[in-house]
Amino acid sequence: MESVSVAQLRRYVVAHQGYATRFRRGKAADVAAAIHRLGCVQLDSISTVGRAHRLTLSARIGAYPEPAVSKLLKAGRIFEYWAHEACLLPIEDYPLFKRRMVHLREHHWWGRKHDHDPAVKKHVLDAIREHGALPTRFFEGGGGGGMWNWKPEKRILEDLFAAGDIAVAGRDGFQRLYDLPERVIPREQLDAPTPTEEEFRRGYVLRAVRARGALTESGIAEHCRFQGGARAMRPIVDALRDEGLVRRVAVDDRGPPVVVPADAEVDGAPRGGVLVCPFDNLVWDRAFLERVFGFTHVIEVYKPAPQRVFGYYVLPFLLHDRLVGRADLKSDRAEGVLRVRAFHLEPKVRRSEALEAALDRALRRLAGALGLDTVAR
Repeated sequence: MESVSVAQLRRYVVAHQGYATRFRRGKAADVAAAIHRLGCVQLDSISTVGRAHRLTLSARIGAYPEPAVSKLLKAGRIFEYWAHEACLLPIEDYPLFKRRMVHLREHHWWGRKHDHDPAVKKHVLDAIREHGALPTRFFEGGGGGGMWNWKPEKRILEDLFAAGDIAVAGRDGFQRLYDLPERVIPREQLDAPTPTEEEFRRGYVLRAVRARGALTESGIAEHCRFQGGARAMRPIVDALRDEGLVRRVAVDDRGPPVVVPADAEVDGAPRGGVLVCPFDNLVWDRAFLERVFGFTHVIEVYKPAPQRVFGYYVLPFLLHDRLVGRADLKSDRAEGVLRVRAFHLEPKVRRSEALEAALDRALRRLAGALGLDTVAR
């Protein structure tokens, strides 16, 4: 097995992400292309700085029109579904995920069984058929509070979405608009046969490796949300290797080998600085991040304020091929200002004029992508 250094692997992984280190303006087509290249882009409702998908995409394509994602969903050029988490995905992958829709038809991710009142389910579907794409708030219902204690219509909408019986046709603000799949998903994708379990796993594993550039077998399982860890992924990787689609590469730290596309050149020369969304694809595999970057990724939004070390919504700062700091940021939309609440350097990283200049450029670029006028440090 060929071997590479940790530094080569790190440079390659960063270069493969395709970050933009100069200000750009992207169009809807660039958004669709970036989602296709990344395989999936995670969604998250927190908007302290910007929605997670917007931060992830703008780090690669620059500023783009905010309605672009909703328009792409409505036009059937991308779709939303449960991948790594709730994600935006390229429409070409819709047939692949029809197998996961079969998985989620009876039970959701967190184990809750779908136990619908047939009359309420009929009411929801009839309303969508009659009115077209609808948000949850269109429906009236009870619900007694709590994170998952939704009103009946909300639960049914979520379960119908997981089963593929309805699709996301865009967003009103950040709230999903649900519609019938035949009104959203192109007929070619909708009518494609449902893959077998083996075909789904093979296809999704290959998609993950091509999108991320390099993954350990346990990282593949985590990316795809497959049970069984590295042991379950090994025979799938073996089959893909035998077909000449991927290869395994040893790393000189003697940790687990990584799986890369068969034609990958494992090295790179990433330059410049970029502020990385805390839900960015680069930071999903925390064990890999610790091993290759020496960086412990911490998301503290769910912690009480006294327990936070770095801040509420913190973006890692990537400089060239190293994660060198953490910026606690907030978008003040009323004032048009991106506010830097705090910036923490990583241990053993020295503050320098070059680092400060790179951080300033990354902050200004992020502010511009979010439609903010200035940065306040």
